[in-house]
Amino acid sequence: MPYVHGHAESVLRSHRTRTAENSAGYLLPHLRPGLQLLDIGSGPGTITVGLAERVAPGRVTAVEVTEQALALTREAAGDLPMRFLVGDVHRLDLPSDEFDVVHAHQVLQHVADPVAALREMIRVSKPGGVVAVRDGDYRGFAWYPELPGLDHWRTLYRAAARANGGEPDAGRHLLAWAHAAGATDVTVTSSTWCYADPASRAAWGGMWADRISGSAITRQVLSDGLATREELDAISGAWREWAAHPDGWISILHSEVLIRVP
Repeated sequence: MPYVHGHAESVLRSHRTRTAENSAGYLLPHLRPGLQLLDIGSGPGTITVGLAERVAPGRVTAVEVTEQALALTREAAGDLPMRFLVGDVHRLDLPSDEFDVVHAHQVLQHVADPVAALREMIRVSKPGGVVAVRDGDYRGFAWYPELPGLDHWRTLYRAAARANGGEPDAGRHLLAWAHAAGATDVTVTSSTWCYADPASRAAWGGMWADRISGSAITRQVLSDGLATREELDAISGAWREWAAHPDGWISILHSEVLIRVP
């Protein structure tokens, strides 16, 4: 299924700000040197590298859906002990019971069958291993000031993601998906990214201003007739207006599940 974000510069600009600390903090206490870790949807590799540093000399296996995406992880990995695979999380070409930790960040919201994906993640985990998944929940995002252009952005994004077969409000479904996949030992938490100072507002608002007007989602909503170029320009302007507002604030909600494999 198509990846709603694509890999435009504006998208990678955002994804490269993600680290093990700010995106996988719920998992870090469970890591130690020597573990074998699978990172699904490794993208630009900034989280992957942080995880690899914590489990070294254990090896990290990074999986992406295309060679193009996997090349971004290779570039970030440098000399870390890592292998790279192109694969589909629904049907991993990996043996059962291989990994101590299986991790996926912002992946299940984009896949056709998140329950089947979780079953595969559990299958390749060793008994006693951990499956760790974190996903955003677009309907749970909150911001101030409440600009109509940002409401329009969320409506368009959710429509585009669902047209691709994804679930943009994945966060609230993670526990149910884990149970449907057969998991019984599940710990659930939530966390947020919050942007409210001038620098972080400029980065987040500027990123989405560029992204809505010149990335994969732009082409999709225009070709599907979901919005006009004028509407997208207005949304881009709303993001810049929000970023420049001295009281601008946004909270990006995420849900996290840790599955202990029996």
